[in-house]
Amino acid sequence: MKNRIKEFREKKHLSQGKVADLCNVSRQTINAIENDKYDPSLQLAFDLASVLGVKVDELFISDRRDTE
Repeated sequence: MKNRIKEFREKKHLSQGKVADLCNVSRQTINAIENDKYDPSLQLAFDLASVLGVKVDELFISDRRDTE
């Protein structure tokens, strides 16, 4: 799953550490999510969207393609 966390985070002038604090996770977690090394839990996805002021579906982009 791709994401636009860094894009929205930078628009709000927030550091990874600040976003992490607001979401009650480590800065390393935010870094791993931004670099597509970790997919967040559903709760964390909603927390990130809330902190960044966007909808979850604006923040995350599925890599899956329908084969039908």
